[in-house]
Amino acid sequence: MELTELQSKEDWLELEKDIHSRWGLDVNVFNPDGFRITDFKRWANDLCPAIKAIDKGQSFICAVAHMNVSAMARRSGKPVIEECDAGFVKIVVPIFVGEEFIGAVGACGYLPEDGEVDSFLINKITGMEEEKIERLAASAKTISRQEIDKMVAYVQQRIDDIIKANA
Repeated sequence: MELTELQSKEDWLELEKDIHSRWGLDVNVFNPDGFRITDFKRWANDLCPAIKAIDKGQSFICAVAHMNVSAMARRSGKPVIEECDAGFVKIVVPIFVGEEFIGAVGACGYLPEDGEVDSFLINKITGMEEEKIERLAASAKTISRQEIDKMVAYVQQRIDDIIKANA
């Protein structure tokens, strides 16, 4: 089954926009291969787009984090909350119809309450100057574990409702 068999791309886009408007995180719906199904992009901070704009940043920070967290969510069948190597919260809520994994909702871009950006690692991977990293990182908001849990519960409920209405 494909995500678009449950609902249209436009409806998935509305879900992405809804989650972003409620929490401010960078939100995307992904197919089972880890590709975004819409072109929706609203950054949660100024550092993430700078990291993604550099091939090594995209490949060795962003893509690796999504692949790893998504794989954990797919294996467990449950939402996974981790941090990417840059230090940002990465959330993946898997979408299953019965036993079939058909995609995931991913969100990222805020720092955990007690977290910080790993300027040293970002510099080593991307070559971006640490001063620039710190300047861009100043835009990053923090999010509490309680707020993350509320968001995950909301996303899971929305997914469950979509599946019940359309499967």
